[in-house]
Amino acid sequence: MTGEELILGIDFGGTKVAIGLADRAGSLLVTRRLDTDAQAGAEQVVSRALAAARKLLADEGAADRLAAIGVVSPGIVLEDRILLAPNVPGWEELRLRELVAAEFEGVPIEVGTDAKAAALAEWRWGALADTDPAVFLSLGTGIAAAVLVGGRLLAGANGAAGEIGYNLLSPQDTDGFASGAAPLEEAVGGRGLGGRASVLLGRPVTAGELFGLARENAQAKELVGAALDELSMHVANLAIALDPQRIAVGGGLVRSADILLPALRERLARAVPFPPELVSAKFDQDASLLGAIAIALDA
Repeated sequence: MTGEELILGIDFGGTKVAIGLADRAGSLLVTRRLDTDAQAGAEQVVSRALAAARKLLADEGAADRLAAIGVVSPGIVLEDRILLAPNVPGWEELRLRELVAAEFEGVPIEVGTDAKAAALAEWRWGALADTDPAVFLSLGTGIAAAVLVGGRLLAGANGAAGEIGYNLLSPQDTDGFASGAAPLEEAVGGRGLGGRASVLLGRPVTAGELFGLARENAQAKELVGAALDELSMHVANLAIALDPQRIAVGGGLVRSADILLPALRERLARAVPFPPELVSAKFDQDASLLGAIAIALDA
């Protein structure tokens, strides 16, 4: 690497942590990944990630050129806790900015929600460029959407705009969040799909494997079909409410875009008065990491 200033991005996810160094143009120069190991708790995830970030800087001889750090996570990241992030035990009790600041004293740090940051990266450098309004749909371990109007993220009164994982599935879902449920995320998110597939097929199956099996296994195909019917209804309702110009789909499940996107396009075409363009996110698995870079640059 040359002597330019560098930006460090850290993307905490439900199953993996991505760490990267980028230049001020937003180009990722080097990345590292490690498993979240969610069941071992929140503190070990952060400790291992910060140690890996330190090692990355040392390996690249970049510690003295670090200009800013962006950190993204599921949920709403506040100064003293994280809201709406139940997938990793203890995550909601973290003071994420404090923990990072203690490791990188004196370096400017910006924290934010992963899906919203990913939307910003896609608008600035990727599949949502030059579109207004624009929606980023994150389909992975969890389910979330992020909305950009005039290139500005719609945060909502509590930072929770786009948390569609909490959408109700029927009139009988009277409690939803109050009962500790995230109905749509449990129905079509990667964790929920993998769990139901494992019970159905009698062995451990991830959501990604499920989509592959759906090409030849009747039970898997039926499960995927029901999930896509549910998801596409919610995406269509989102498009009706917001009238976006384009929706970009990212997250782990987009690896099965050949099954996922046609189902969403068909529902949009039939149900939405003015169907938006539906595309895969440009950055695929790196959107949230680049989002961390983007919020650091903005700060």
